[in-house]
Amino acid sequence: MPLGEGLLRARMSSAVDLGDTTLDELCSTLFASLSRKDQRARAFEYVCGLLEVNGRKSIRNIAALIGGSATEQKLHHFVSSSTWDWRLVRQALARHIFAIAPPRAWVVRPMVIQKAGEHSVGVERRFFADIGQVVNAQRATGVWAASADMSAPVNWRLHLPSVWLNDRTRRIRAAIPDEVTEKSPADCAIETYLTLSSDWGLPARPVVVDGREADVAALLGRASRVLARIGGALPLAVRDPVLTGRGNDELPAREIIGMCRDLRRPVTVAGRTSLVAAVRVALPTRPGELLLMGEWGSGRGWPTRLWLTDMVDEPPSELLRLDRLTQRVDRDFTRIADQVGMRDYAGRSYDGWHRHTTLASVAHTVAVLSGAVAADEISRAC
Repeated sequence: MPLGEGLLRARMSSAVDLGDTTLDELCSTLFASLSRKDQRARAFEYVCGLLEVNGRKSIRNIAALIGGSATEQKLHHFVSSSTWDWRLVRQALARHIFAIAPPRAWVVRPMVIQKAGEHSVGVERRFFADIGQVVNAQRATGVWAASADMSAPVNWRLHLPSVWLNDRTRRIRAAIPDEVTEKSPADCAIETYLTLSSDWGLPARPVVVDGREADVAALLGRASRVLARIGGALPLAVRDPVLTGRGNDELPAREIIGMCRDLRRPVTVAGRTSLVAAVRVALPTRPGELLLMGEWGSGRGWPTRLWLTDMVDEPPSELLRLDRLTQRVDRDFTRIADQVGMRDYAGRSYDGWHRHTTLASVAHTVAVLSGAVAADEISRAC
């Protein structure tokens, strides 16, 4: 039997323990920008459905839990074609997380959403390096507030390829705003992150990003305090006097770090010891010194991971701690974000995708604040 709003609130309030903050209070804070009471009610219902529904978090399944066919129509309108601004909810979410659990860094993480058809906004069939396959999928970029204790997504950018942006019929059908133009994955990553400081006024934090498939020069040219994982073939100019006689050479990053084997030192982070070496370098297309760092899991062979950063004075131990936050985000994505339906939006509209992803980010945060339990554990508590 579908649940009424009052019963749903009672069940969720007993299932979700946010310490000194009730679920109602949290939602009141995050949904304050929604001008109408019915919109705030729909937002609460949708978040509760994302947390409690078993299996796919579709609008139909959420409505079946809450109120049946009439509720399904209301929720569909609320997500796909309503007027509320998802950007303001994300801003409130980011500020709330920063106030109660200040992040150590912002972690930029891609998200591939596989689709069966061709009508979901931004979908295309191509090779996605993130999963190493040719698939039919959407690609999005998320920025996560990350610390050793928790991580939560606060902003998203849906990558729209030219086949969508240059097709007027597709743009109209998906209601893609005219101001949305084609951006590279690197630009999507940069702008999704820069919104936090330039538009939302949040304090600066280091940004950690996987730059192996991106334009690293663009990343480092538009943002500061960046730690970017890179591939070994990236050409760099040696700038460190410790590499005597190679001061002006331009070489692949792997070869440069290979010359630093005698500089390796053991570094222990979170109980794991690695051999690490770091050397001053520069990008041929960007002025200023950078730090190239390599990590070896054993004393032999090539380094297993390489990074490039403009934080040249940070010790390798601190840079490794920042990088380890990506593992926290990956773990929380699988354990929580996927469980609250982050990739489950089945609609076709641009704003609908962003509204669903915003509400799923709120549901993820609720799960984190209630003890970082998976969504199915919350359901079992209801």
